[in-house]
Amino acid sequence: MKFTHLNEAGTAYMVDVTEKQPTVRAATARGEVACSPDVLGALRDGTVPKGDVLAVARIAGISAAKKVPDLLPLAHTIGVHGCAVDLEILDDHVAIEATVRTADRTGVEMEALTAVTVAALAVIDMVKGVDRSAYIRTCGITAKSGGRSGDWSRELPR
Repeated sequence: MKFTHLNEAGTAYMVDVTEKQPTVRAATARGEVACSPDVLGALRDGTVPKGDVLAVARIAGISAAKKVPDLLPLAHTIGVHGCAVDLEILDDHVAIEATVRTADRTGVEMEALTAVTVAALAVIDMVKGVDRSAYIRTCGITAKSGGRSGDWSRELPR
């Protein structure tokens, strides 16, 4: 197996994508924040003391997608041309899904994952005063399209 971010000497480097042609690409990631029944009820009722948790988490996720090169040292700076972060309150968790789109030389998988994880962190930050046991239960890429490797999708295990 060859890792693209290691050169012949085994040293990490940023892959040069200068010669690649920009193409339309998208990636979707999903994650879950497990919460207590009390917190889920407060989220449904809009009575979490810190305010509108889902709105804050949505904006945090969108903002985070645009900051990936600042967080991951080998990630390319790309145009995030679209980012949707959706949150849904379910029976035992908050489901988070982010889809990021670009027309650039490399994919947006890291941007989608970052959007989901930062949105999840925002949920936890906003509910921790009520539920210190809230945690990120899962996070992963569920679909990608575009680029050399084409389209791909999967379901995440629970």
